[in-house]
Amino acid sequence: MRLLVVSQYFWPENFRINDLVAEMVSRGHEVTVLTGKPNYPEGNVFPEFAKATAEFSHFAGADIIRLPMLPRGKGNFRLALNYVSFALAGVCLSPFLLRGRRFDAIFVCLLSPVTSALPAVVMRRLRRIPSVVWVLDLWPQSLEAVGVLKSKRALALVARLVGYIYRHSDRILGQSKSFVSEISRYLSDSSRVDYFPSWSETAFAPEDVLPAAEIPVRSDLFNIVFTGNVGDAQDFPSILAAAESLREDPIRWIIVGDGRKADWLKAEIVRRQLESSVVMIGRFPLNRMASFYAHADALLVSLRADPIFAMTIPAKVQAYLNASRPILAMLDGDGADVVRAADVGYAVPAGDWNGLVEAIRRLAAASPAERARLSQNGLAYSAREFDRATLMTRLEENLIALASAKSAGR
Repeated sequence: MRLLVVSQYFWPENFRINDLVAEMVSRGHEVTVLTGKPNYPEGNVFPEFAKATAEFSHFAGADIIRLPMLPRGKGNFRLALNYVSFALAGVCLSPFLLRGRRFDAIFVCLLSPVTSALPAVVMRRLRRIPSVVWVLDLWPQSLEAVGVLKSKRALALVARLVGYIYRHSDRILGQSKSFVSEISRYLSDSSRVDYFPSWSETAFAPEDVLPAAEIPVRSDLFNIVFTGNVGDAQDFPSILAAAESLREDPIRWIIVGDGRKADWLKAEIVRRQLESSVVMIGRFPLNRMASFYAHADALLVSLRADPIFAMTIPAKVQAYLNASRPILAMLDGDGADVVRAADVGYAVPAGDWNGLVEAIRRLAAASPAERARLSQNGLAYSAREFDRATLMTRLEENLIALASAKSAGR
């Protein structure tokens, strides 16, 4: 199968689509990736990419075609320009940049922004190639939730664009069951929508991995590790409120990641005099995560209280399940349901930092045997619900079937 992958974000940025592309190549498929210039999350083009662009034209056997675009920069205006520039470049240039290449199917990894799917819509129409869109972020709901867009008229226009993209895709995959229900509202034929969650990545398992040297080993402390994006959605005000309440307890919070809220978080840690208990160490590649998980007595996932976030299963949940560590969750909806169904730790409502404090004290007081039981529950649930090989095979079969049906139709 000759597969075109469209994603605004790709290697050397750390996203799950990298793993998917590598897997499809390893299964014998010819993969081309249409993407932008790496600049997430700092907002500036990666220096190593700028110095040697040609070295980033291939990944794991896949060809990479990069569109000209403005980096994210700082602030909502620059972010909007980033979104528009990728979509506009893709719509105008992809037919020329991809000329001479034949494809059997298109796969779109749809994080924010939804406009990043527009190049795929164009290629689908021009080349009559079937497309599959994997929805990992719901627009316009997420725009409204984080306050980027408040005008009801503007939100309605975005909703119309979302509907247009969904209708001009052959199959749509939602990362949670709530996503499937929401996406189906835009379509007259809901059979085109299916549930396809993120998978557990075995590389994250911390067995036989030395703890990260960047963090001093403190076996006398209960270590809570948070990994991933440091943004508005993750509700760090509530996390800091919990940290303040536990100031006198032998607890250390380790934040591994970066994002638009990072500078605010650093300043708040100093203002609240939490430097001794809350440690920020910045962003690291995915292949380093196991070494940070090795420090953890518990792994933390959180999202703000909002209907859109309640529909979401944060990708770190699948990674945490496979990390052999209990999970502390401060979120609502599908993500919390996974933690409870797996019996891998404790889930409290979004924003309930008092509940989080109680859960932390309960887990810190638990016996090693109880923590081991929770960890094993997570591994078992991960293998049952989010097995990487099973999900990759399901996607591969769907893409091949879709391409074959389209070819037969022609």
